[in-house]
Amino acid sequence: MGSVVHRRLLDLESEQVTPQITRRLLWGQRLMAAYLEFKRGAVVPVHQHEHEQLTHCISGLMRFTLPDGELLLRPGEVLLIPGNVPHGAEFLEDTVEMDFFSPPRQDWIDKTDAYLRR
Repeated sequence: MGSVVHRRLLDLESEQVTPQITRRLLWGQRLMAAYLEFKRGAVVPVHQHEHEQLTHCISGLMRFTLPDGELLLRPGEVLLIPGNVPHGAEFLEDTVEMDFFSPPRQDWIDKTDAYLRR
């Protein structure tokens, strides 16, 4: 059994992934939460991974590229992306969002997520 973790979100270690992307991570054995800040114009290239992903837009505006077309994600909206579904995003405004992954993204933990660091 793991340990209970209690933190203030903005006290988590901040990582400047690119000049336009900042993230804070918290993870356990089967779940990862990521608090992300994107500057307007940031792009996450189309990629896919085995992890289920739930994205919650807190503020700003995101345009997702999905197999069936494009989708705008606005504040208060959520998007569930099953594992191995290609997806990407463009940030049309400064945006704050949270991503939840199951299982945790080892490439994010290890900072080997080259697709995001371009």
